[in-house]
Amino acid sequence: MGVTADLCDKIVATTYDDLTDDAKDRARRLVIDGIAVAIAGTVQEEAPGILAKHVRALGGEAQSTAIGFGFKTSPVQAAYLNGASMHVLDFEPMWTPANHQVSTSLPALLALAERDGASGKDILTGIVKGTEMMGWLRQASRQIGRGTVRFHPPGLVGPLGSAVASSHILGLDAMTLRYALGIVASRAGSIFANVGTHSKSINCGHAVAMGVDAALLAGHGFNSNPDVLEAPNGYVESFFNKDFVLDDMLNFGPPYRVASPGYAIKMFPSQFGTHFVITAALALHKKIEGRSADIEKIKLITPKMDYVNRPRPETGLDGKFSWQYTTCCALLDGEVRMASFEDERRFRDDMEAMLGRVEHEADEEIVPAFEEMHVIVEITMKDGTVHSETCDGPVGKYGRPPIPEDAHLVKVRDCLALKFNDKDMETVISLARRIDDLDAAQIGELMGLLAC
Repeated sequence: MGVTADLCDKIVATTYDDLTDDAKDRARRLVIDGIAVAIAGTVQEEAPGILAKHVRALGGEAQSTAIGFGFKTSPVQAAYLNGASMHVLDFEPMWTPANHQVSTSLPALLALAERDGASGKDILTGIVKGTEMMGWLRQASRQIGRGTVRFHPPGLVGPLGSAVASSHILGLDAMTLRYALGIVASRAGSIFANVGTHSKSINCGHAVAMGVDAALLAGHGFNSNPDVLEAPNGYVESFFNKDFVLDDMLNFGPPYRVASPGYAIKMFPSQFGTHFVITAALALHKKIEGRSADIEKIKLITPKMDYVNRPRPETGLDGKFSWQYTTCCALLDGEVRMASFEDERRFRDDMEAMLGRVEHEADEEIVPAFEEMHVIVEITMKDGTVHSETCDGPVGKYGRPPIPEDAHLVKVRDCLALKFNDKDMETVISLARRIDDLDAAQIGELMGLLAC
């Protein structure tokens, strides 16, 4: 048999009981993080509201909850909307190699579990499987740094990860999963040009919805090329180059990439590369005791990553992808939060003035990959004093101790408080933190709360 067949055998054979304790624990945190940032996304950003109106107008049988919008629709449409809401803030965890694996798997699992009465164990197992699939696709590609990646990764590998996650809820056998992967491979792809716009959010929304749709279609008997990974003109040959190592896909399994190398919980709602300059700038803010008005010049030394070199972002949303803007937020405010990316903050006089003091140097000697890169933030004060901080990764970056749970829950509560009173917020947290203990009725209770 080929790689696709062998891989699908391994995926289907994987059960909840096969998961390591570490994988289960790390997956639980993904569930609560994904739910929290989805709720916040529906409040903080314009795109989910527009998309909700669109999805509602399309119709669909009321089976799966549109998180934050109080209606139900088909599982495909619910996954589409919820995936966009989960991604729109750029606040979900980051993986190595870089990808957004929560918004392209969890919405599929929640939508199908609610419709089919699946258990929390199924959701947890599905998210481990979906993230495992995406992680190995990214790893096998050998396209790690931004300079080697042609497509926005979640739109490229997310559809296949979603199909794998969905197949677990649907109970697809190995052959049917092969067909699902073949179907969804024809729907993969997304472009970096949409970064900083509404459309970036649906790179993830579309990816997760297409995975649900493909799994459903395959379950109804729809076929495709069953060897889509290795087939001539198939997925790998079409989207990647000769560096793709197909046999890497057969590493699917323990210890599971959800646990090793793991992921980085984002504590700032912006592109992950900006977390490096934010971390350095926050350290400088403390060093100068908040005297940002006395800063004469700011110098940034970063890898060459053109898509986050945005000296004057056009909107607050655009500022999520700007070395310069996020540095200024940290130096001026001593924090970077969801409100930092509202247009009102972007165009305030102090921000306009501070952006004018930033110099940026793209050092081509620094490897442009989150795994290896570093940044330097240097500030010169009006009295001539120079302060500098170097950062090779934020707290909780994969390969390092994870963010402590109590710190993570501060983020979670900040997000949920935008929609929930204290009582309902703590109920959501309690249910999500023990997701694999929930039966179908309790999953229904959770989704009812998330409807808001």
